[in-house]
Amino acid sequence: MLHPVPTLKETPSQTAGPYVHIGMTPNWAGIRGVYDADPGATMVSADTPGTRIILSGRIIDGAGVPVSDAVVEIWQADGNGSYGRPVGSSAEARPAFTGWGRQPANGEGEFRFETIKPGPVPGPDGRPMAPHVAVWIVARGINIGLQTRIYFADEEAANARDFVLNRIPDPKRRATLIARKEEGDVPQYRLDIHLQGDSETVFFDM
Repeated sequence: MLHPVPTLKETPSQTAGPYVHIGMTPNWAGIRGVYDADPGATMVSADTPGTRIILSGRIIDGAGVPVSDAVVEIWQADGNGSYGRPVGSSAEARPAFTGWGRQPANGEGEFRFETIKPGPVPGPDGRPMAPHVAVWIVARGINIGLQTRIYFADEEAANARDFVLNRIPDPKRRATLIARKEEGDVPQYRLDIHLQGDSETVFFDM
């Protein structure tokens, strides 16, 4: 008779480790030959329609210290509220706008994306959501990547109607997702993301 098969236990989770930003963005770290360019480093091309913006901020831990080994990824719609629109009629055509970007934080915890202002997309209730960018963050000590969103301070009316923002009852907590606008040759939006503490950013269980 065969021996009974024991019940297997879940494998313990592990953190991303201290070199996640190097492995995900090797060219930025000075390691050549893995990729011609780090995936997600460039989101726009000369053919990208829409309003060019710079989206930036810092990743800050619970002690108020910048996180220097974080990697930030963003997903967003284009200026018309569509995802993955190609340049040409072929589905294989190089997209004018990728809709996805990846950037490492620098020694001061700073991240920076050159992208376009997203248009509104339909929410779960069928009504347009406010323009927003989905954000994923990973770093040493984070077992599972953190999911959040970035909204825009100059979309006040749309933010007030947004399906997701209205699921956050505390206005002070909603404010942790809204990037302030800074003027420049290219409009800049800035939001610092706090991983823990009194100013902790709202994260979503996804």
